[in-house]
Amino acid sequence: METIINPSRSLWAKLTTRPRLSTASLEETCAEVFKEVEKEGDKALSRYTEMFDGAVVEEFAINEKEIAVAQRKVPATLQKAILSAKENIERFHSSQIRTPEKVETTQGVTCWQEIRPIDRVGLYIPGGSAPLFSTVLMLAVPAKIAGCKEIILCTPPTKDGSINPVVLWTAIQCGVTKIFKVGGIQAIAAMTFGTKTIPAVYKIFGPGNQYVMAAKQTATRHGVAIDMPAGPSEVLVIADKTADAQFVASDLLSQAEHGPDSQVVLITPYEDLIPAVEKAIEAQLKLLPRKEVAMKALSNSKMILLKNIAQCVEFSNMYAPEHLILCVEDYMTVAKTVTNAGSVFLGNYSPESAGDYASGTNHTLPTSAYARSYSGVNMDAFTKKITFQHLSEQGLASLGHTIELMAENEHLDAHKNAVTIRIKKK
Repeated sequence: METIINPSRSLWAKLTTRPRLSTASLEETCAEVFKEVEKEGDKALSRYTEMFDGAVVEEFAINEKEIAVAQRKVPATLQKAILSAKENIERFHSSQIRTPEKVETTQGVTCWQEIRPIDRVGLYIPGGSAPLFSTVLMLAVPAKIAGCKEIILCTPPTKDGSINPVVLWTAIQCGVTKIFKVGGIQAIAAMTFGTKTIPAVYKIFGPGNQYVMAAKQTATRHGVAIDMPAGPSEVLVIADKTADAQFVASDLLSQAEHGPDSQVVLITPYEDLIPAVEKAIEAQLKLLPRKEVAMKALSNSKMILLKNIAQCVEFSNMYAPEHLILCVEDYMTVAKTVTNAGSVFLGNYSPESAGDYASGTNHTLPTSAYARSYSGVNMDAFTKKITFQHLSEQGLASLGHTIELMAENEHLDAHKNAVTIRIKKK
C-alpha cells in the first residue's frame, strides 16, 4: 500500500479518484451480445454460455432433481447459519415498511402515497471462485417482503453445467420463483428482452464483474431499471490511537480479497498506526488462500496520514466509500458528520464482514463514489410509490382559482378548462 503523509487539500480530489477502465470495448461487446440475444433468444444464450463459461447447458431452468441434490450437498451447519442471517435480514428490512398517511392539504383536498411492489424483478448472482450466496439473501429477502410477484434469478453455470448448490439452496429458502443457469452479459440481456425460457424483468439487481456492470448499463438503454451503477468493491477505515492494528489490517484484507481491482484505504491522524497496520497485513496476508488477489488490490491502495479526525471524515465524505469503518473512540459523534457512505460500521468490534453476511443491513451498496447520490439496496428499491388525491366538490371550489390562474399563465387553456367546467356545473 502507498503511504501518503499529510497531503495538501489540492491533492485530495486526485487521491479520491478510482482507477478508470476504458469501457469502449466493453460497450461494443455488450451491444453485440444484446443484439444476438434479442434476435435469437435461447440459441444465443447457449452459444455465449459455451463461449464465455465453457459450459454446455441444454436446459437453463433449474429442475426439481437439481434442487434435491443441492439440499443434500449443503452442510447442516451452513444451512443453520444462512437461516440465522436470513432472519436478521428479514427483521431489518421489514422495519422499513411504511404505512401510508393521508394528508388534507386544503379543506376538501386529500393526498396520500401508496406503495406497490415491482411485479417482476431479476437478480444476478455472480459465480466463479467466490459464489456469493450471501447476495441471494440480500436481494431475494427484501424482494419477497416487498411482495414482488416474480423473482427471477440468473447465475453462471460451472464447467459441468451445474450451479453452486449453496446458491441454489439459499434461493429456494428465500422464495425465488425461477432460477436459471446463465451468467455474464447474456444473462442481463436475457432478463432485458426475455427469451422463450427466461422472462423479461422490470428491474435488475446484483453485483458482477466489469462485463456484467456494463451490461446492466446497457439494459437501462432498453427500458429496464437497475439497482445502481457500480464498480469494484471498496472500504475506507478511519482509525485513531484506540484502534487495534490487527483489526484494521483484517478489515482492509477482507475487502482486498474480493478482487484485484478492489480498493482499500486507511486514514488516520495517528502516525504510529501506519507501520503497525503494515506489519499486521504482512503477517495475515501469508495465511490467506486468496493472497495473490489481495496483494494486487493492495498495490493500488493507500494509507493516508491527516492532521485530525475532522479532516479524516472530510476526506472520507469526498471519497464516498462503499463501506466506511470508524475505528475511533467517539464513533457516535464522528458518525453524525458522515454524509457520504454506503454503509457505516461503528467501533472496533464492527467488521465490514458483519454487514456482508448477517447483521441484517444490505450489502448491495453504491461504489465508485456513487454513495454521494445513491443509497444501498433497501425496501424502496423493490417498490414504486404511487400518489393519490381526492378532491371533493368543496375542495375543487376552494383550490380551483389557484389552478385556473396557474394554467392560464402557462398558456394551457385545456388545463384551466378542466377546472372551470366542473365549477360552472354547480
